Amino acid sequence: MASEFAMPKIVLALLLGALIAMPTSVGSMGVCYGMLGDNLPEPSEVISLYQSNGIDAMRLYNPNSDALAALKGTNISLMVGVPNEELAMFASNASAAANWVQNNILAYEGVSFKYIAVGNELMGENASNILPAMHNIHNVITSAGLQDRIKVSTSVRFDVLSETSPPSNAVFSSSHMGPVVQFLANTSGPLLVNIYPYFSYAYSNGDIPLDFALFTAPDAVVYDNEYQYNNLFDAMVDSVYYAMEKVGYSNVNIVVSESGWPSYGGVGTTIENAQIYNQNLINHSAYGTPKRPGNLETYIFAMFMENMKTGDEVERNFGLFYPDQSPVYTVNFNYT
Repeated sequence: MASEFAMPKIVLALLLGALIAMPTSVGSMGVCYGMLGDNLPEPSEVISLYQSNGIDAMRLYNPNSDALAALKGTNISLMVGVPNEELAMFASNASAAANWVQNNILAYEGVSFKYIAVGNELMGENASNILPAMHNIHNVITSAGLQDRIKVSTSVRFDVLSETSPPSNAVFSSSHMGPVVQFLANTSGPLLVNIYPYFSYAYSNGDIPLDFALFTAPDAVVYDNEYQYNNLFDAMVDSVYYAMEKVGYSNVNIVVSESGWPSYGGVGTTIENAQIYNQNLINHSAYGTPKRPGNLETYIFAMFMENMKTGDEVERNFGLFYPDQSPVYTVNFNYT
């Protein structure tokens, strides 16, 4: 999940001259349902927890049959993942892709599928499998007449970019991204991007102010031509928009497929900071970014603390809830 955002040499800005009108409701917000824990509740209980907290969108990293069965008839919109380890087979074998769609999408009538994320943060030589796998899965979705309802995309991490400071300098550092963006433009699908101001802040050696990462900076911190940025999240998202323009596509939207702040295990990890970040993320979702104002669909990572995640301690501490379903802290998804 680690992301990087290099800060430019900046001076403190003047206070913003005018307040932005508060939106009347939040944008589209979801929560990622990770399952890398040996103490998590049953999927049917998890779906009830989503509903009781007013969470109307979910990201699943694989098509777990119990979760899919529990989602039937709930109207919770779903982003479901194709695991990275299956992409090579789906890229080379259209029949395998068709079987996957049949068994995990078409077989679950009553589930509100919205996106199929073909791989998550896949980089390096294996990234060459992303586009052919997307094509094969999209062809099956189209054959079923669902291409307008279910969009096929892939979820990328922020370091598919380079030269992100300021955002207008951003370019794709990975050669596979141009053809992927072209596919999305042709199919009217969004690019799914995992955006983590936390990691940029944590790895910045003090160069990134905490309030800039938490949406709490009172002043503009980054100036980029006609745009001003008082939070790092917007600067990161707009970097991706600029990179897509540079490969020839300004008509592809972004869905933030992961964002969050850990409450334990690393620099800046407190329950208070996690609550501030995620509540501000929810509140901010209807604004969009300086470059693309308006609703920005976003998924918070993650629903639960996951004790079987590998990597640094922070990776296991992004959850909104403990495995016993008690909240780590309170956030309001019905903010107005």
